[in-house]
Amino acid sequence: MITYSIKGGNMQILGILWPTFVLVALVFVVWFTMIFKRLRHMRTRPPERGTFASNDTMSRYFGAENTPADNLANLFEIPVLYFALVPLLLATRSANDIQVILAWVFVALRCAHSFIHIGPKNVRARFMVYLASCMVLTAMWIGFFVDAVHAAMAIHQAMAAMPAAL
Repeated sequence: MITYSIKGGNMQILGILWPTFVLVALVFVVWFTMIFKRLRHMRTRPPERGTFASNDTMSRYFGAENTPADNLANLFEIPVLYFALVPLLLATRSANDIQVILAWVFVALRCAHSFIHIGPKNVRARFMVYLASCMVLTAMWIGFFVDAVHAAMAIHQAMAAMPAAL
């Protein structure tokens, strides 16, 4: 864990928050990109009645301009498991240096995924980055699980060692 001294006292500030802030910033960047592209498209090609009646008609209307929206949806699929893990790591004080490094790798891969998805659109490269990010997130969850099992075993042993009279 990363410890900083603040006004004479020690306060645990876990490095897991920084990559999380970056991932949140990525979500907003992709969202703003989507809004900008959609508004620009709507100015140059005004929608007709019924354009937004369904996801299918809306997707056809926006066409290639819909890529940021697709990427935004991706950021609420696998990354949701990351956003669920971070509070658990914080609450259990399990956000060790390995978890923080893995978090940075995961976030970097998600940034690369968004860039490839919105930019060059290389499907093979995007899939490889996606797969790598999923493997890193899986490693984070396995690490958390192992730490939780060890903590539970330690608590169980401590309870078993206590005198029965308590």
